[in-house]
Amino acid sequence: MDKFGKSQPVRRLEDRRFLTGAGRYVDDIVPEDALYAVFVRSQVAHGHLEAVDLEEARGMPGVALAMASDDLAAMGVNYSLGTKVVTNGDGSTPAEPRRPILAEGKVRFVGDPVAVVVAESLAQAKDAAESVLADVEELGAKLDLAPGGDAIHEEVPDNVAFDWQAGDAAAVAGAIAEAAHVVATRVADNRVICNSMEPRGCFAEWDGERLHFSFSGQGVWGMREDLIACFGLGRDQVRVTIPDVGGGFGMKAFGYPEYFAVAACARSLGRPVRWMSERTEAMLADNSGRNLVSDTTLAFDSEFRILAYKVNTSCNLGAYLSGEAQQIQTELFAKVAMGVYDVQTIALNCKGFFTNTGQVDAYRGAGRPEAMLALERSIDNAARVLGVDPHELRRKNFISPAKFPYKTAVADTYDVGDFDRVLTSAEANSDCAGFAARRAE
Repeated sequence: MDKFGKSQPVRRLEDRRFLTGAGRYVDDIVPEDALYAVFVRSQVAHGHLEAVDLEEARGMPGVALAMASDDLAAMGVNYSLGTKVVTNGDGSTPAEPRRPILAEGKVRFVGDPVAVVVAESLAQAKDAAESVLADVEELGAKLDLAPGGDAIHEEVPDNVAFDWQAGDAAAVAGAIAEAAHVVATRVADNRVICNSMEPRGCFAEWDGERLHFSFSGQGVWGMREDLIACFGLGRDQVRVTIPDVGGGFGMKAFGYPEYFAVAACARSLGRPVRWMSERTEAMLADNSGRNLVSDTTLAFDSEFRILAYKVNTSCNLGAYLSGEAQQIQTELFAKVAMGVYDVQTIALNCKGFFTNTGQVDAYRGAGRPEAMLALERSIDNAARVLGVDPHELRRKNFISPAKFPYKTAVADTYDVGDFDRVLTSAEANSDCAGFAARRAE
């Protein structure tokens, strides 16, 4: 690993193949006799799902299968997509509401999969899907990042999914009370749709004993374990493969309801089944990123050294818990919360809320970019409020090279760093001194 893994250049071997159009993505390699799956999705954000009428769809040309959650249950498939939860600040464990493959009793966001139709051609599957009638009694839509509103899950009546804390809140409060200067900043971090060049897609094959599942994803092992759990299969009965992938960015790292539905259809029919998301579908059903608001407080002494840092964050989880959703703005945010600054007194609080929107999970850095945005925006705002140069304010508070290896307030260790040198280099290479003149031109 020291020889080949750490700080070593890795020669790219795949570029010629991609640049000459020879990439092999999941939709390029499906079996020739594969049937097409199309999902029927909720058109309302929140409501009781009274019934799903599939009779007309089942009788349409080319249709091999049409099913809703009751049909999955009749097959013996009662799987709930997995997640991980943090520990609340009071030591309790947050609720883990069920996330079904197809909607059960309720729809919770626009795009929530209600039914799946499988047919000989994509056109036939789409036509049949349009005939499916979902009877939904609408409820109030929860959108704000605050307690209250119509309960999305019965187990979470106030829609507060978790309330997590880290650091020393009492020490921070004391430092703020004694500080020469205190600067508060609100930092909004908007939702980001990942929008990968290749949308999500998959196909499944069942030979009567073994399942082969291929998808555009970011790892085979977790998906394999999920399929084993979903269908009660042995470890030697499930094979998962990933061909070339046209962008993932964290969004494709997790299992989604469509994957298990496609696999269930293939097992039921004994024929390969394929599904490829369309762009609008991806906008509705793919995990998004970010979507949080952080209220920060920086306490300074009379010489503008940072004494303490406090962050109170409210984050949107969407309607269901995706795989790592609760870890993103808590444990991962905390790892770099104080960035490159020599501050040991910090307090972090994050509340996660269920809303009637699509799920939010890992996206390009997963919590770390959000922490950096909150911190560096707060430093810039403090410089404006205090009337000091933002670069000099940073220099005054950088971790000194002599302090490495450096243990942070959340017990992570930085091995090395010379942040003043990096900033000075950036100033020189960007002609920072000439910026005002360039802006005036």
